[in-house]
Amino acid sequence: MILNQKKAASMLDDPPILVCADLQVEYLTEGRSHFIADAEAITSRCLQLMTLWRHNLWPVMHLKRVAQAAWFNPASNLTDWIAGLKPRPGELTFEHPLPSAYSSARFAEYMSNMKSIRCVLLGFSLDETILSTVVDGFHRSHRYQIVGDGVACKHPGAGDAASYKQAVVKVIGIYAGIQDSADLIEEGSEIEV
Repeated sequence: MILNQKKAASMLDDPPILVCADLQVEYLTEGRSHFIADAEAITSRCLQLMTLWRHNLWPVMHLKRVAQAAWFNPASNLTDWIAGLKPRPGELTFEHPLPSAYSSARFAEYMSNMKSIRCVLLGFSLDETILSTVVDGFHRSHRYQIVGDGVACKHPGAGDAASYKQAVVKVIGIYAGIQDSADLIEEGSEIEV
């Protein structure tokens, strides 16, 4: 019980920023190259964690991919936020043209001005946005955790999608912590606001 109180106090005293990566319609649209088959389960976990963060008045940040590639048309409604997971007033949003969120000058500047920041990262584009952001952050001494059951990526084209995701998460584990959504929800729910 004392350990749980220490964890809860840690979350209360120094709440990490919840970073929601690329929660965009593109990833829900069947037939698109970035379609994610298990998107419903992932968006449900994202919504649970966003609700917890918002209830506790902890910081929430949103990343939006606005690539100029032929497969990702920024003028299309496919780049729109997923209904129910849209940023709220007062929450930070950053648009990034390349896979890493650090390709956004505003994001890179914001992160460089934050001291001793911790980020919990979830959402889509595990093998692009999440991987490259974590690696870039690691080289800048920024601390990231990813929500292992709150991230997803497109099917690699060949092989088993679950094995591919597991391999990408394992690589990310070199640069960031991995935590399940249930653990974060338990820690955060112990705090009374």
